Amino acid sequence: MSLPERDTRQSIVDTAERFFRDIGYQKTTVADIAKSLRMSPANVYRFFDSKKAINEAVLERYKREQEDAIAAIAAEQRPAAGRLRDILAVSFRLNAARYADHLRMQEMVCAAMEESWDAILEHIERFDAVLRRVIADGVASGEFREVDPSDATRCVRTAMMRFMHPLLITQCEQMPGPSADELIAFVLAALERPQAGN
Repeated sequence: MSLPERDTRQSIVDTAERFFRDIGYQKTTVADIAKSLRMSPANVYRFFDSKKAINEAVLERYKREQEDAIAAIAAEQRPAAGRLRDILAVSFRLNAARYADHLRMQEMVCAAMEESWDAILEHIERFDAVLRRVIADGVASGEFREVDPSDATRCVRTAMMRFMHPLLITQCEQMPGPSADELIAFVLAALERPQAGN
């Protein structure tokens, strides 16, 4: 793809993201995006074959931002427990900043879950791969007890769901329960290798 094509594609995604945030995914049309960019809808369709594909590109940007952030933490040369704590905390902060109390952005995620579930699953798999690596490091170093990293990864992701899922972050806010930091501490305590004599 040439630079001008990449720039045009980027402009379409930027504009779509603004419309999704301002008026919502359902109310946004490809014609709205095209008009804002002073191009024809047919020109937009040269780059994206549907509004669903544009939504996937917007979400891909968000997912990559999170994935890049947690991969950088995972690669740091320090104890696994600290890395895992920071990965979970950063994931929560990024999702909360983007989706908590932003109903139109949540609408965009709902559409993606209905229309693009495969793309969501791919993100979960990449997220899990980072967690699995850090948990395996912790088991190998003796920080964490002997657990299967794949099983532990699924348990950690499930435990943190209310602080990771874009829709649950807001919905669970009013429910009694631990804070994100309290739950992260609980998860780390569950993984921690028992001290001799305990």
